[in-house]
Amino acid sequence: MPKFVLLWTDAFVLFTVLLVVVQILRLRRHPTMAQGWRQVFRRPSAMSAGVVLACFAIIGVLDSIHYRPVLPPAPGAGAQAVVHSPITRSALDAVLDLTQLPNRERTYSAPLALHQFTKESWLVDGEVVRDYPRLKYAGVQLADDAERGADLRRRVVQGLLAGIAGAALLAGAMTALHGRRRGGWGAGWRWWWRESDLPWRAFWFSAGVLMLLGGVTLSLAADYHVLGTDRTGNDVLWLSIKSVRTALVIGLLTTFAMLPPAIVFGITAGYFKGKVDDIVQYIYTTLTSIPGVLLVAACVLMMQVYIDNNPELFDTVAARADLRLFLLCLILGLTGWAGLCRLLRAEALKLRELEYVQAARAFGVSHWRIMRRHLLPNVMHIVLITMVLQFSGLVLYEAVLSYLGIGVDPSTPSYGTMIDAARTEMSRDPMIWWNLLAAFVFLLALVLSANIFADAVQEAFDPRMRRIQPRRAGMRRTAGSDGGLASAAVARKGREDA
Repeated sequence: MPKFVLLWTDAFVLFTVLLVVVQILRLRRHPTMAQGWRQVFRRPSAMSAGVVLACFAIIGVLDSIHYRPVLPPAPGAGAQAVVHSPITRSALDAVLDLTQLPNRERTYSAPLALHQFTKESWLVDGEVVRDYPRLKYAGVQLADDAERGADLRRRVVQGLLAGIAGAALLAGAMTALHGRRRGGWGAGWRWWWRESDLPWRAFWFSAGVLMLLGGVTLSLAADYHVLGTDRTGNDVLWLSIKSVRTALVIGLLTTFAMLPPAIVFGITAGYFKGKVDDIVQYIYTTLTSIPGVLLVAACVLMMQVYIDNNPELFDTVAARADLRLFLLCLILGLTGWAGLCRLLRAEALKLRELEYVQAARAFGVSHWRIMRRHLLPNVMHIVLITMVLQFSGLVLYEAVLSYLGIGVDPSTPSYGTMIDAARTEMSRDPMIWWNLLAAFVFLLALVLSANIFADAVQEAFDPRMRRIQPRRAGMRRTAGSDGGLASAAVARKGREDA
């Protein structure tokens, strides 16, 4: 039986999933918060971005379930104790093993190629032959290299058909679910396609596009390197998928690490003012006066010295790399809380002068209770908006740090290490472009989705930007005698009565 391993970042990812589930269950008791999130998902762009982020989250969770498989017994050995492999694997690795993605070639190969990108020399019948070697794991099922074009077209068609089938099944499931509530398949179809206040059509369209792309990619990846291979022969698509977890951990864990000092110092400085405010301002002003990259680099180097001097603390390479990733996130969080602290301090300065806070102080309520019960809930919209906005910036920041050589461990797949490797690859002749392109596409999808979702969250939860929006179909904007909003059904009934 495999031995399950709980790394530091695994515990954080699982805790985050549990926290999200708990918050979803709590929305029933908080109708105001539930209405805010409903307002977020009423935007078709936010719904589509949420689908993309959910796919990234599923990949990150699967890659956070780690285990060490059991090694096969040695030949001729009798009964012996179970020995586990020193290599740590994840549930995502088990899924990717269904394709040839984890297989490693010798060196570079172009996307969908059958031969290596660089020439090599070898002996054939005593003579030196210099040519492009045949790849070991690409086009294995081909009897002749000339069949490559037909095989690619066949696999693309198979992937498209699989994606269309998945989209059709999703549409049928949504129709059946809504039809059970609306009284028939026809009514269920009309509800989620046109009449629902949530953009289920955008949800289905986004999921359908992802299914088509995923179907074609998986169909091709069964026998080809879809995005080529890197210098050490690793499949670039495999590296891109494995880098998703690193990006999510960097964005989420760093954000969570900066929340405690930002909230405590920000609310305390704004509420007490005076000397407390001066001390807090001095702390974060001094912190922001130090160049961020130099401060992070110094902390990372000290951390690396500690890890190198204590190798006995780590039983596997994955545990060592994971601790470096975990500590890097803490360093980024504990050195980057000043911006959020300024925002919370300014909001607390305004809130402490309001009537209900003054009344609480007049009745003798303790300062701790006032900050916890009156100030903290009223600044949570700033915290939520900042968390979502900071996520995409931190994902890009990891790429910059890895590019400078002070990011994650070299054995940890990340978009930063892929971009760092592209420095020399782009200067070659002929140029090797697919490594940088893959990192760019995946980073663009993740960061763009996070930014679109962040805009919707800011509009829904920021009181200064909140506005009344009509229901998509059931509450259409209709000119009435009072200039307000009327439902389309009411307007139609009025015309019939007239």
